[in-house]
Amino acid sequence: MKIAILSRNANLYSTRRILEAARTRGHEARVIDVLRCYMNITSHAPSIHYKGESLSGFDAVIPRIGASVTFYGTAVLRQFEMMNVYPLNESVAITRARDKLRSLQLLSRKGIGLPVTGFAHAPDDVQDLIKMVGGAPLVIKLLEGTQGIGVVLAETQQAAESVIEAFMGLRVNILVQEYIKESRGTDIRCFVIGDKVVAAMKRQAKEGEFRSNLHRGGSANLIRITPEERSTAVRAARIIGLNVAGVDILRSNHGPLVMEVNSSPGLEGIEAATNKDIAGMIIDFLVKDALAGTTRTRGKG
Repeated sequence: MKIAILSRNANLYSTRRILEAARTRGHEARVIDVLRCYMNITSHAPSIHYKGESLSGFDAVIPRIGASVTFYGTAVLRQFEMMNVYPLNESVAITRARDKLRSLQLLSRKGIGLPVTGFAHAPDDVQDLIKMVGGAPLVIKLLEGTQGIGVVLAETQQAAESVIEAFMGLRVNILVQEYIKESRGTDIRCFVIGDKVVAAMKRQAKEGEFRSNLHRGGSANLIRITPEERSTAVRAARIIGLNVAGVDILRSNHGPLVMEVNSSPGLEGIEAATNKDIAGMIIDFLVKDALAGTTRTRGKG
């Protein structure tokens, strides 16, 4: 197969591993900087150009689109879809996952366990918003934040009011969530491929930190997940429409709670923690699913 890997940086661990896994299996693979692509949008002959040449003949495309380039990246991916190139994750599903509010609403509609969450832009009654999610301590998140950036733990009512009012002054949209004390600064990253959790790791925040993101200095260890956690992760990925996803789960006293569904989960931490060839599993799934012709756009637009 001829595979396009959409990535801004060919030297990133995840991009390198996917490229290596594809070539090891005898496929022709190429890394393409999504921002250097430009498109001819016509109904009879849609095309993508890159550094002066037309990109053609690809059988599949693997999007590794960073959050900062979601708009343009998904536009390029839609163009590949218009050209009948099989996408590992479809553009519609990626845009769902990148919109934190939209993804939480979709998961809530289908009965997936979530932390109690409030959404606000400029609430008239900040105290009522705080009360709605169970009071302090609580977590306040910028809607557009990634990798733990723009996430604040407010441990008291006064701190919560101050942080919410500060964000309101910046005129940004925020999520306010209950703080799951029993998780103690840990979460579980479930790596879903197709209808299976192929690997899982526990991420532990560093001392004095509540965010368990590896980019924030957290550590990762192999963990055995429960059947309920496994089922929750698979269902969450399916609801968003992702073939490959990183589903972040908190263990609470009332069962697993989904924090986020990531459409471009990193491979470095999960491969190191589990000693599994996740990149190889992705390529094997891609080939099998593309040849079966089972892809479809799960939604409109």
